[in-house]
Amino acid sequence: MNLELSEEQAALRDLAAAFTDREIVPYAAEWDRAESVDRAIIGKLGKLGLLGLTLPEQYGGSGGDHLAYCLALEELGRGDSAVRGIVSVSLGLVAKSVNGYGSEEQKQHWLPRLTSGEALGCFALTEPGTGSDAANLTTRAVRDGGDWLISGAKTFITNGTWADVALVFARTGGPGHKGITAFLVPTDLPGFTRTEIHGKLGLRGQATAELAFDAVRVPDSARLGEPGKGFTVAMAALAKGRMSVAAGCVGIARACLDAAVRYAGEREQFGKPIASHQLVQELLADIAVDVEASRLLTWKVADHIDRGLPFAAESSVAKLYASEAAVRAANNALQVFGGYGFIDEYPVGKYLRDARVMTLYEGTSQIHKLLIGRALTGVNAF
Repeated sequence: MNLELSEEQAALRDLAAAFTDREIVPYAAEWDRAESVDRAIIGKLGKLGLLGLTLPEQYGGSGGDHLAYCLALEELGRGDSAVRGIVSVSLGLVAKSVNGYGSEEQKQHWLPRLTSGEALGCFALTEPGTGSDAANLTTRAVRDGGDWLISGAKTFITNGTWADVALVFARTGGPGHKGITAFLVPTDLPGFTRTEIHGKLGLRGQATAELAFDAVRVPDSARLGEPGKGFTVAMAALAKGRMSVAAGCVGIARACLDAAVRYAGEREQFGKPIASHQLVQELLADIAVDVEASRLLTWKVADHIDRGLPFAAESSVAKLYASEAAVRAANNALQVFGGYGFIDEYPVGKYLRDARVMTLYEGTSQIHKLLIGRALTGVNAF
């Protein structure tokens, strides 16, 4: 793998970095306190092409490879993980699934709207009773003539109250993963209700919601992929989505490092900047190592995807390491700040709160250890 970025990749990284510094960083603390980012950011992301990365230009996409995608998400994660999550879900989980499994009609209808920011998508898999055990979801879709009637509930759905379309996974057959089908459900249909979840520890700027479906009627043309193949759609999306989370975690860790290095050079104790104290340098060095290791693991996943190689296990490794590393980085940065790190005038408290959920969603750290163990041994420990 050549670790030198191409001119196109470097230009995209710089574009995303400038956008983050201009449109996100100055407002991140305010959005966190208000528990909502400014929705105008969605159109700005679309105009810049960040909602169309890796997708074909014929559907409004901006092309590019998966390493470029990771570079952009690292920058967004550095600015505000809530914004990074908007892109990861609407583009990474929904639009890419439409591109990979959708009919030509579905692609032409949804992709130009999703890539421009005119529409936003959410990924409706998790349920109140099934998080890690997604194969046993209970939301059901039953046939009614040429339509489907969807009933059930979903929870912890990113973009849930803002989305124009939900990629919904529902049971259409027997128990287990083979009985699940995916549907593209417009969120303005009768019987579809959503309630925002407030009071979150982190990612406060994201619109996280509970969704309820009361016999929501959709035509068969809303089905994404073949009946009974919805679990395949979900797992394929999440395998790449975990790379997105890892890239965002690199951004969090980088933000921690930048803030801690800057503060250590300014803050004086015992007559000199704390950056000159050995134990402070140890904290900074630990963060720096975690940034570099997380980034390389994430880039490896992107490289495997772009070369058409298997990447699921590599994605689990990157997501596991980078999410735990982001938590470590935030803890170490807070230690550098001391008591000032504990108040929201400084950014590291937010970084810690945002990092903590990264070890939970799109597969907990424990789930990823089992996935890695299965890849190593061939034995399923679930």
